[in-house]
Amino acid sequence: MPRRAGRRVRGLEDLGADLAGTYHSTARAPGKTPADPTTAADLDRLRQDGYLVIDNLLTGGQLERANSALRGMLDAPRGRNNFEGENTQRLYSVVARTRDCDPLIEHPRVLALLDHLLMPNYLLSQFQGIHILPGETPQPPHFDDAFYPLRRPRPPLSVATIWALDDFTAENGATLVYPRSHLWDDRQPGADDRAVPAVMPAGSVILFLGTLWHGGGANRSGQGRLGASAQYCEPWLRTQENLFLSTPRAALHERSEDMLRMLGYSIHPPFVGMVNGMHPKRLLDAETTVDARVPREESD
Repeated sequence: MPRRAGRRVRGLEDLGADLAGTYHSTARAPGKTPADPTTAADLDRLRQDGYLVIDNLLTGGQLERANSALRGMLDAPRGRNNFEGENTQRLYSVVARTRDCDPLIEHPRVLALLDHLLMPNYLLSQFQGIHILPGETPQPPHFDDAFYPLRRPRPPLSVATIWALDDFTAENGATLVYPRSHLWDDRQPGADDRAVPAVMPAGSVILFLGTLWHGGGANRSGQGRLGASAQYCEPWLRTQENLFLSTPRAALHERSEDMLRMLGYSIHPPFVGMVNGMHPKRLLDAETTVDARVPREESD
């Protein structure tokens, strides 16, 4: 067949569109679309305070399955320093090990906010379980996208969620946030800045911008405090967790389009994220076709 004539390009700005012929972008609605009343109210709070707490967002079943899945991984070692938490267990490569936490990563109310805060085809930067044990000290205050070397004040390049899988209290290490610190310049929290504990019942979430100063609280209780954190970033940035390597492709089948896109099986137009010049979803579909053609041995 004759080759299809390409569009004439005069500069890189002409490439800022979806060039795919078969695997078109599956990006959700961009942030320019009007927000529904709930999303609009959430965005107002986020832009004003830098964070938002939503109580009881998970169903009972979602909470139970995520809680059970992460507790089954609590053989993880404790942190290597006081930032990771010397009395804190951090669970990595969770996406590869279970699908029971997917509802936390792709919760519709969270994604609706991300659609307005980040560019289409935003990525999952990392997902981890965080189990703060009794005796843990406060985590040093920080903001999550500090490793992207751009001066403040600036728009956030990432957005984070922390899900309470146990009740978060002021005694057991609830996340401490500095309201409106997302608007600061390059200064750090001082003695006059008050941190607020994100107290919330199990099944709730705190969502905050990547420029908000925060840190894990001290656990002065006699019980561990289990949470899960999903962080998202702009599609043109490198992610914190190398999910392309840590998540085998066999674990991707039957994942939702939202999950596949956030795990990097997507394109930031025109071709950021390509594989051999093509959309990365071709890899998954090719493997699915091959698997379907492989004869299955009959069981005895």
